[in-house]
Amino acid sequence: MSKDYLYSAVAANGVIRVIGAETTNLVEKAMTIHDTSPVATAALGRVLTVSAIMSRGLKNDDDSMTIQFRGDGPIGCVVAVTDAFANVRGYVGNPNVDLPLNAKGKLDVGGAIGKGYLSIIKDLGLKEPYQGTIPLVSGEIAEDISCYFAVSEQVPSVVSLGVLVGPGDDERNHVVCAGGFSLQLMPGATEELISVLEERVNKIASVTTLLKEGKTIKEIIGELLEGYDVTDETETECGYNCSCSKEKMEKALVSLGRGELEEIISTTGEAELTCQFCRTSHKFDKNELEKILEEI
Repeated sequence: MSKDYLYSAVAANGVIRVIGAETTNLVEKAMTIHDTSPVATAALGRVLTVSAIMSRGLKNDDDSMTIQFRGDGPIGCVVAVTDAFANVRGYVGNPNVDLPLNAKGKLDVGGAIGKGYLSIIKDLGLKEPYQGTIPLVSGEIAEDISCYFAVSEQVPSVVSLGVLVGPGDDERNHVVCAGGFSLQLMPGATEELISVLEERVNKIASVTTLLKEGKTIKEIIGELLEGYDVTDETETECGYNCSCSKEKMEKALVSLGRGELEEIISTTGEAELTCQFCRTSHKFDKNELEKILEEI
């Protein structure tokens, strides 16, 4: 299987900015780590994909962004984090959620998420992180992200995301393909250009249909931009990579405070913390806990 990657370009003298991603491998990895059901895989996969796409907006090496979908549906929440290099990670509140297909015969991501809010938090090294929050439009992820761009960043955008899950040769579910793109119009876009792009986006098949047919995300974007000059093309890898460590987990123990830490030492005498993103467990014995307590 080919590597996951991001493709970005500008077109029509810089008026169109587009970023696409093929994310089959990283979504498969997320599904394996969290043992997600098909609909939970689709929800998490779409958010991981768009977090990789939006990582291109992070300018500094230490910048990070968190995307949170929180609704009243049975999945609870869908969370993804990315750094400036499209190293993404994420989790869902209920990985085992199971729903019937929606009216279109697709995995019912919107039903799994329900009504609620989308929040995007950017840590850009300033005193306080920037946070933008909007009510969910549909819970289907792509439409909500498009709305976020329009409302919070005043950038007209089309976002298309897809995750196709199906049985493999071993009869277990696998991610057949996953990916998506964001097409944004910069100031100077004419009504004619907007009309042409809208027509092309409405006519084009779904991202997963095209990826399953063997087309690359670059080729899909090429169809949308046919006839327009395309420049500043770049390709970079993206992947599911967690940055957790025992040192970071130690900071979590410190945040509990002296009282709770003393109680842990006097009762169990040890602590085990599991990373939400990669499910790796980090253990602390009594000596380690006492050393942490001394440093508080």
